[in-house]
Amino acid sequence: MATSQEKATLSPTASGNPISSKTSAAAMATVIHPVLDPLSDSPPSATTKTTAATPVMARAQTCHPLDPLMAAEIAVAVSTVRAAGKTPEVRDSMRFIEVVLVEPDKNVVALADAYFFPPFQPSLLPKTKGRPVIPTKLPPRQARLVVYNKRSNETSIWTVELNEVHAATRGGHHRGKVISSKVVPDVQPPMDAEEYAECEAVVKDFPPFREAMRKRGIVDMDLVMVDPWCVGYHSNADAPSRRLAKPLIFCRTESDCPVENGYARPVEGIHVLVDMQNMVVIEFEDRKLVPLPPADPLRNYTAGETRGGVDRSDVKPLQIIQPEGPSFRVNGHFVNWQKWNFRIGFTPREGLVIYSVAYLDGSRGRRPVAHRLSFVEMVVPYGDPNDPHYRKNAFDAGEDGLGKNAHSLKKGCDCLGYIKYFDAHFTNFTGGVETIENCVCLHEEDHGILWKHQDWRTGLAEVRRSRRLTDGKIEAEVKLTGVLSLGALQPGEVRKYGTMIAPGLYAPVHQHFFVARMDMAVDCKPGEAFNQVVEMNVKVEDPGKDNVHNNAFYPEEELLRTELQAMRDCNPLSARHWIIRNTRTVNRTGQLTGYKLVPGSNCLPLAGSEAKFLRRAAFLKHNLWVTAYSRDEMYPGGEFPNQNPRSGEGLATWVKQNRPIEETDIVLWYVFGVTHIPRLEDWPVMPVERIGFMLMPHGFFNCSPAVDVPPSTGDCELKDAVIATKPIQNSLIPKL
Repeated sequence: MATSQEKATLSPTASGNPISSKTSAAAMATVIHPVLDPLSDSPPSATTKTTAATPVMARAQTCHPLDPLMAAEIAVAVSTVRAAGKTPEVRDSMRFIEVVLVEPDKNVVALADAYFFPPFQPSLLPKTKGRPVIPTKLPPRQARLVVYNKRSNETSIWTVELNEVHAATRGGHHRGKVISSKVVPDVQPPMDAEEYAECEAVVKDFPPFREAMRKRGIVDMDLVMVDPWCVGYHSNADAPSRRLAKPLIFCRTESDCPVENGYARPVEGIHVLVDMQNMVVIEFEDRKLVPLPPADPLRNYTAGETRGGVDRSDVKPLQIIQPEGPSFRVNGHFVNWQKWNFRIGFTPREGLVIYSVAYLDGSRGRRPVAHRLSFVEMVVPYGDPNDPHYRKNAFDAGEDGLGKNAHSLKKGCDCLGYIKYFDAHFTNFTGGVETIENCVCLHEEDHGILWKHQDWRTGLAEVRRSRRLTDGKIEAEVKLTGVLSLGALQPGEVRKYGTMIAPGLYAPVHQHFFVARMDMAVDCKPGEAFNQVVEMNVKVEDPGKDNVHNNAFYPEEELLRTELQAMRDCNPLSARHWIIRNTRTVNRTGQLTGYKLVPGSNCLPLAGSEAKFLRRAAFLKHNLWVTAYSRDEMYPGGEFPNQNPRSGEGLATWVKQNRPIEETDIVLWYVFGVTHIPRLEDWPVMPVERIGFMLMPHGFFNCSPAVDVPPSTGDCELKDAVIATKPIQNSLIPKL
């Protein structure tokens, strides 16, 4: 499950201008719902045919090659794979972990952007003699499916081509075609919410468990909460030959609070191991009788009136309005804002994906910055060596799915102002298609003063406001908030590995790590590979004739030439940062154009070198990794970290090839984290703590500050916001 109950909100997930919004009661009726009729999101047209009984896929080029799979495409992919099962037993035992777009080669994306989709940018493609040869259509889209066979305990990967062919039933013609399939041995795919619910029911019905709870004074199983956790890999007993979970147990009180915080009463001392394939308890032991913590009066975090009190009334409403609408435009998943443009994607594992970030620079045309940006893993190791806390080492992306755990913003939007929403579609465990409505929001923010200067001679001042497009920025911000994963204490017991936050309750120390994968393309058109990475450190000049005042310091750069050389760590003492440069493009001063990665606060794992969780998370040992691009290298811990016994699989293994990374198509992997020593103020729900990093232009722009200045930082702050954008007004509305 997601690391304990504490969640992280990935701030590159929202921004924008609402071109349309659903306001009907029907639209508000459900948030996550099955898609009963897998039709295209757009109405039928000349390129979309329908029949009374069977929807038909549109032509391949009606969707951009990078658009997330539509609900119809997911349904087609699932039905195609299920129909390919050799026997009814095989088909019935198929469980669908993930259905995602097979992202095409970069040259196909360039072709689509050049000739098939607005704003039509033929300059993306290299010039050729005579007229360019333009194909009549793009290659068909493909879906990649991860399928778990519940009967055989096997995991397989399928590729399905999505075609305009009729298909409705297993016995008929299908709209998809299986391109490939293979069984992946000795792995376990991520767990699913349906498995979690079934596991909880199995444990609560297990007679020895009910007896153990009775000894603790609990006979009403409706009060009991069973949270299945992946077992990780600590010994051969956790090998992937079995699909295993070790649940954590909690218990609510008989409160009339509609949303009681049951995590305030952890049940200690009960060991449970569940076979998730067959849904049976295979190990059970009541090891130690620890009294349930008393009901903490501060445990709940719902509105005041639900807890016998009132909410504070001394904060007046703050309203954000844009009377002329937003300054960005959205066409499908393509976003234009000022001279910036990019595409929005979404996967069940990563959540938000940002593609094709570029800047339109007058006569220089479209200048790429990055091909693909996303968060590919989140790991939360706990620092308490006691059972069960030493096993809390969740891989929230690889064991569960960041995207699958996204929530609908219809239930309470995190954003203010004029908002454009995007839905997300994915498969459930049994192959049905579900939709998270309003999963991603796009909006602009006023971000205070960008710059200001006053001339002391004339008394005249110039000032510009900062405007940023949340999630269109190249500033990655993670907001950590949620409910702590707690332990129970014996009367009089004290543990040094955490903080006592209420009588009988303590919160273990832990760390949160995130991995950002950045497929860079600074000033590189498709087919070009002219990027390099330089490390910058500030050096103090030695005393002497060049430093007679002992005040001199200077930046010193080192070119990172190979993958092993590029395993680097942050160093605030030398203001260390890294620059991704284009070796063939210069700015007006003759310097190479580039973007620099500026670290924020960061840390490394506070664990011994032989810590068991590092076996699967060797990528946490360094803050920066740089690899030569390979389309199969997507996840730093490998594709299947759940119960993975293979030491160092993933990023730490790939770099042993020590490939050259100078003038290469490169990928940066930035690992950043925070060490969380809980406070009393983190209970019952932790206030937001922010960590992140920034990609900033470094000699990328040539413009003078006086005219048409582009964003000065990677978070898309504007210098000429007063002229170039529509106003945002912050109004304090008095409460009547």
